[in-house]
Amino acid sequence: MSIEYFHDRKITPAQFIDVLRRSTLAERRPIHDAQRISDMLAHANLICTAWEGDILVGVSRAVTDFSYCCYLSDLAVDAAYQKTGIGKRLIQLTQSRLHPQCKIILLAAPKAEGYYPKIGFQHFASAWILSSDIAPSGPAQKPKGDGNY
Repeated sequence: MSIEYFHDRKITPAQFIDVLRRSTLAERRPIHDAQRISDMLAHANLICTAWEGDILVGVSRAVTDFSYCCYLSDLAVDAAYQKTGIGKRLIQLTQSRLHPQCKIILLAAPKAEGYYPKIGFQHFASAWILSSDIAPSGPAQKPKGDGNY
């Protein structure tokens, strides 16, 4: 297996959807909404990819200021390639593009919660999410949905 990594190789919405499906992350992403997927790619400002030949096998998609914080919004690795170090390498490549003191922040999918501590992430219980269907004013409400991000 010969995997090549890039921080500047563009991907298409179709390639992104394909790797999301092969990684199982598709169940948490709007893969049936082509405009939202296109917007997700267009507005991310750091996308790192892993390729075997012409096949996209992994992607790290982030929104960042490159100096203080980096929100790692997607880390998707084709299930057939998981446990080979691709996810860790994608995070390292992402980190290499940031200021040395920049923190990477993420919300783990339930199936991936055990992965992040193994590669050095610390758990913080103080994350908050405001969904579009909840008014930002008034008394706090319990989030709708299953909360699996």
